[in-house]
Amino acid sequence: MKHPRIEALVLVLLTACAAQKNTTSASDAAHQAHQNYVDAINSNNLDSLNGMLTDDVVFLSAGEPVMVGRAAVRPWLVSYLKTYKTHWDKPVQEFVVNGDWAFERYSYVSTDTARVGGAVIRGTGWGLLIYHHDADGKWRVARDAFGPDNPGH
Repeated sequence: MKHPRIEALVLVLLTACAAQKNTTSASDAAHQAHQNYVDAINSNNLDSLNGMLTDDVVFLSAGEPVMVGRAAVRPWLVSYLKTYKTHWDKPVQEFVVNGDWAFERYSYVSTDTARVGGAVIRGTGWGLLIYHHDADGKWRVARDAFGPDNPGH
């Protein structure tokens, strides 16, 4: 004996479970973008780091002019990576995913070792990242804003 109401309810529940799985999967992929970005920074590899940015990225680094577009950010990255071997720890304070966009608020501890002379500069600060899920399926940094906890020190 068929029960149309039960069959409809089962169909609704299965659809909801599939949607939740897809949402969870997208959220997991977005969260993985955080680790991918940290890994790219810590690789000290320009191509890896540049590959994590959208074409129209906006980069807001304290004390620097606003950089708009991957091509505008590249010279800054080249100079930074040529000057320092860097390592960043970036604990996530908040992470929200909404469709093809995600935002992350984080703190950081940076350790920059001068490639010439070996002087070490440590810093702490805050940051806000906005990720975009690009057409090729990858999550990339669309906006990166960060600054030191103690400006001028």
